[in-house]
Amino acid sequence: MKFPWKNSWRPNTFSELGRRGKVENRDNRADIMEPSPSSQGSSKPRQRKKNHHRAPKDQNVQHQPQNGPSRAKPAKQQELGDENESSPAGRCGNRNWRRNPSGSESPHVDSLCTRDGTASQSEDSAGPVNRQPGQRSETPRRKNCTAAVKRQNREPCVIRDGSAESETPPTTRLTPAKQQPRKQNSTKCMKAASVQSRPTDSDSCSPHDGEEQEKKKKKRRKKRKSKAGSEEKMEGSAVCGAEKPQTPLKTNRTPQCEGPTAASPGSKNRRNRGGRRRVFEDYMTLRDVSAGLKRGELIQGSLRINPKNYHEAFIPSPDGLADIFLDGVVARNRALNGDVVVVKLLPSEQWKVVNGEECEPTPAGKGPAGQERAGDPSSPDVIVEAQVDEEEGELIRKLESVSLQSKAPATPKNGKHSSVCSTPGSTAEKTVQRTGKVVYIVEEKHSRAASGFIKFLPDKHFAMFSPADHRVPRVNVPLTDCPPDFPSRPGDYANTLFICRITHWPYDNTFAEGRLAKSLGQAGEIEPETEGILIEYDVDFSEFSEEALACLPQNLPWTIPAEELAKRRDLRKECIFTIDPATARDLDDALSCKQLPDGNFEVGVHIADVSYFLEDGTALDFVASTRATSVYLVQKVIPMLPRLLCEELCSLNPQTDRLTFSVIWKLSPKGKILSEWFGRSVIRSCVKLSYDHAQSMIEAPDKEFSAEELPACSPEHPLKRVHQAVLHLHSIAKHLRAQRFEGGALRLDQMRLAFSLDADSGMPQGCYVYQYRDSNKMVEEFMLLANMAVAHQIYRKFPKLALLRRHPWPQSRMVEVLQELCDQMGLSINLESAGALHRSLNETVGNDQYSLARKEVLTHLCSRPMQMALYFCTGILQDEKQFSHYALNVPLYTHFTSPIRRYADIIVHRLLAASIKCGPRLRLSDKEVQKQASHCNDKKTASKRVQEMSTELFFSVFVRECGPLDSEAMVMGMLDKSFDVLVLHYGVQKRIYCNAIEGLQSFHFRKVGKRPEMTLVWAPGDLEQDTFTQEISLFSLVNVQLRSDGAQLKYSAVLRRPERPEP
Repeated sequence: MKFPWKNSWRPNTFSELGRRGKVENRDNRADIMEPSPSSQGSSKPRQRKKNHHRAPKDQNVQHQPQNGPSRAKPAKQQELGDENESSPAGRCGNRNWRRNPSGSESPHVDSLCTRDGTASQSEDSAGPVNRQPGQRSETPRRKNCTAAVKRQNREPCVIRDGSAESETPPTTRLTPAKQQPRKQNSTKCMKAASVQSRPTDSDSCSPHDGEEQEKKKKKRRKKRKSKAGSEEKMEGSAVCGAEKPQTPLKTNRTPQCEGPTAASPGSKNRRNRGGRRRVFEDYMTLRDVSAGLKRGELIQGSLRINPKNYHEAFIPSPDGLADIFLDGVVARNRALNGDVVVVKLLPSEQWKVVNGEECEPTPAGKGPAGQERAGDPSSPDVIVEAQVDEEEGELIRKLESVSLQSKAPATPKNGKHSSVCSTPGSTAEKTVQRTGKVVYIVEEKHSRAASGFIKFLPDKHFAMFSPADHRVPRVNVPLTDCPPDFPSRPGDYANTLFICRITHWPYDNTFAEGRLAKSLGQAGEIEPETEGILIEYDVDFSEFSEEALACLPQNLPWTIPAEELAKRRDLRKECIFTIDPATARDLDDALSCKQLPDGNFEVGVHIADVSYFLEDGTALDFVASTRATSVYLVQKVIPMLPRLLCEELCSLNPQTDRLTFSVIWKLSPKGKILSEWFGRSVIRSCVKLSYDHAQSMIEAPDKEFSAEELPACSPEHPLKRVHQAVLHLHSIAKHLRAQRFEGGALRLDQMRLAFSLDADSGMPQGCYVYQYRDSNKMVEEFMLLANMAVAHQIYRKFPKLALLRRHPWPQSRMVEVLQELCDQMGLSINLESAGALHRSLNETVGNDQYSLARKEVLTHLCSRPMQMALYFCTGILQDEKQFSHYALNVPLYTHFTSPIRRYADIIVHRLLAASIKCGPRLRLSDKEVQKQASHCNDKKTASKRVQEMSTELFFSVFVRECGPLDSEAMVMGMLDKSFDVLVLHYGVQKRIYCNAIEGLQSFHFRKVGKRPEMTLVWAPGDLEQDTFTQEISLFSLVNVQLRSDGAQLKYSAVLRRPERPEP
């Protein structure tokens, strides 16, 4: 990408470069975005003035004497040298030549670049790798680099940066005119030395100083080895090691690593002051990646980055073992969270050693299974499925490490304020976790957009964008994208949220390049923060285009055409009603129930016929397939379809004729299916009930409800008849539910937070944990029954084209480790099957006031091995056993009941219509259905995360406006220096760090078997003389206070001092 300001400043004099060198080059320069001459199609090298090669006086460079002019290497050696530019020797000795687009070699002269660790960006991020004006890009890879590496490793180039040595390429370039024989006049040699900034060993050509030069070479080699040894012990050594070539594919370029800062955007980047240095490796070619995947040498998976520690990332292991750990930014190789990547495992000696007694890397947590309906905790279409929750990875650390080496006793850590010890019965073990590095990005699932803040950099032609999500790199953005008065008044924008889109991430920079998209408003306000969340997760919240809206009926109010009525089963005189949340406006499902003379029941599930209005291949169909799902926020809904369609034409509003797709069964009083019917129908709902209304009817079966207690009902169907229908449905649903769980189904409920909002301001006035009651369970059972019935119907008719939903079995290795952990903690949890797990959970939690909290804690433990439920096309998977749904314990399942908010349901409706010959055959191939299914999976995951972030946003505002908030909490996970709690009154989870607890004198962590325990030693109070202790373990009850932090929309949980126990 070209920017108008890329050539706005170039040093014209030696003095100007010397004055600006330290500050200008510490941060990412404006011209790092400048394309190389070769990329512009020109093979002619840039010519620079000689004084540009002089080193500034303030530059901390180790100058070495030089007694002769530079000598170009022979052509063969030069060609090999270019190949190994990423190695120390290759980059020092082989930057003199480049191949132009025509294939011939052309020389190039670089300008000098300096860098200092005190520049303005250092307090925010690691300094980027600089790229100077006119600097050329890296040469393409070539073969036969092994010999060059051996040949060039004898002559590295060494400079000093502060106290650390680093190897760097020279900035001098030779022109053809400067190529000289080895023997030269000494006067010319001295003259050349005065121009060059950092001579390399190969540039010292005087035969008279051979002995002296050889001694200096040996000395530099020793220093370089010493530096390399010390770096391996530093924090960043794992990252450096991750970038060493571990494959015979020599075409891969490997970046140089300079200790911990090379891979750490959050640290100060004290790198060399030379030319461009490679931070990231080149990606492998698609051909090599395909071959590596087939041979099993490479692994493909979705990248997950820990939001609490962005240095840690994971991809799932295909063999079901512990996830593969990616240590540091460099190992991720410019991939972002959610991207589909290909990873190469590092050698076993570089794997992560995990000590069972220590705080370990956050594993790739699988969040607790929960309800599927984004933003609507009362959804009847509830399926137990694991969801990705990246912030809960450390609760079961053993699940993410597999013992791959001999077990050794761990060394206890003893600090000034804490101690970590093992009891005699404990089994402290060291295990290792496989590590890898990204070698290819298959698909960039991340939107490359982020919300954050901009920072002014003096004397720069760009600003620095700092994302609020630390998993996204910092970005250099042109000043032309910033507000006009930003350079003169940067403080005015310190609290302004901006949206930035990454356009490029160069291989030689820890900072990305991008453009500011828009200003959102003030941070901490609900609407700007919400818009930022939506953009980051690529949620389309724009208005529907005129072309899309033109696909809908234009003559309003719309009535059902007579010819369409003739094709459908007329159910308008039946007692049909909806049960939804009180605030719902998109009513897409209705129920009916009437008793038959033989004592059985005719039960119907009636779903809005969206596919009648949404024709395949139209502009509106394209928009809906792209959005794939509605997104439910706390304060609003981002609809998949236009509001005219989802709130009017398709919504099953009371006393209005509506088109539906119906499934009608003849059921026995105990729920046995005697017959079933699928078809298109027309209904007229008699009343809109809320879950509260239905719950009141269930709890008071004999009560005569007055007209004021319930919504207005159709005169054709009195409230008494509706009440009786609800009671019959509830009775049948209880039998269906009991049969499901007796048959081996699993339900893992999760606490969900709901809010009451101010009607005028939209601010949260109160919050509470949503109660999942019998009315919710009743509706859920019939939605599940309809989904399962439709799945069998479409698979029977279209065995290669059906869109179903599968839930794979948990990862076996993680189940084994979890079972061992539960046994040693004294928890009677049976993980042999979904049904066994469900039964053991209910038996373990008890039946007191804290049973729900204990079940929530166990849910977090037991959901770790769970995998995500996925849409798929049956023509893609060959093994029918893989079609099953683990949590529901059924062979076939799909989504049919929510076409207003899920595009997958629309495809299922079209398949169902074709199967009963009341609609055209689906015009998609199995591969096209699978592609849409994968897209729906991605959008569903994003919708889930947006919903969670919206809840977090509103609760943060609530704590800020109404806090501090006191509550009981239950310990749900423990580490050596912290523990996680479930705040019972609000259903939120927070981590408490022992070092930050006020009044705490010390703490002692230990393990009995695998059961973690901690002793907190409280300092004496004002009227006390002695300390006292508090023992905590899993399920312990503590008192906490939620307080708003100084940062925007951040809050923390503070452990309250307990009452001193009675002597």
